[in-house]
Amino acid sequence: MTNMTIDLAPAGTPAGLLDELYRREPLFTAAGIFMLMLMVPTGLAWLLDDRTFQGVNVWLKPLKFELSIFVYLLSLAFFVKWLPEGTRRKRWYRVYAVAVVAGLIAEMGWIGFASSNGVASHYNETSLAWTVAMTMAGVTAVMFTLAAPVYGYQIWRNPDTGLPPAMKAAIVDGLVLTGVLTIVTAGYLGSNGSHFVGDGQTDAGGMPFFGWSRDGGDLRVAHFFATHALQVIPVFGWAATRAGGGQRVLPVRLFALAYTAFVAFAFVQALMGQPFLPFIR
Repeated sequence: MTNMTIDLAPAGTPAGLLDELYRREPLFTAAGIFMLMLMVPTGLAWLLDDRTFQGVNVWLKPLKFELSIFVYLLSLAFFVKWLPEGTRRKRWYRVYAVAVVAGLIAEMGWIGFASSNGVASHYNETSLAWTVAMTMAGVTAVMFTLAAPVYGYQIWRNPDTGLPPAMKAAIVDGLVLTGVLTIVTAGYLGSNGSHFVGDGQTDAGGMPFFGWSRDGGDLRVAHFFATHALQVIPVFGWAATRAGGGQRVLPVRLFALAYTAFVAFAFVQALMGQPFLPFIR
């Protein structure tokens, strides 16, 4: 059986992991660390500023986005190892990588600015400036979301990854599904005018940590799980490979299909105005 080549040296240390990710993709790793560091002043603002929007502190949203962007960028940096040889040196890749990071920073700046003013970032059409900003944010969101399937395609066409078939399939499926599912769920979310469906029109009393509505449907649930396919499906592939199934692609495909069905279920459940896991309060 082919050995799985996911080597993070030195193993088990966060510093070693960051060093390895920086070696693979310096720009994404540096930008991800910047987002992590940005959580410090945002966290202080959350502690010191008692203003609220839709029932929760105005700084909670940028905190979540900073964490999410940190995870996304470092995940992409992790997968760079299995791109075709020389991809990182190509002009199209360098331009696109800069555009992805610039788009994410602009998105974060827009959300942070709105929070500092105690107003909505998404669905804010109170003025022409906010409407244009929201439209531009939607364009950049599509651009950096497409980075995941772009990586997935490049890894799929690389015959020299050194990965067992199950692991390669899991990485490709996770990256591609992240792009497809996120664009579908986020696209509808953006056109709906709100992430709420039904009676729940406040984030107050939402699910612990996530903040998802407990009173009605919340489209953010499906969006969340869609964007994390690039971590969940590869982890399943890793577990399957460790269990001795590195040559078997079918279990990975079935898991990817089941995960897609789960995202679809969360999406339809929200559209029906029902909260996700309603027994959690």
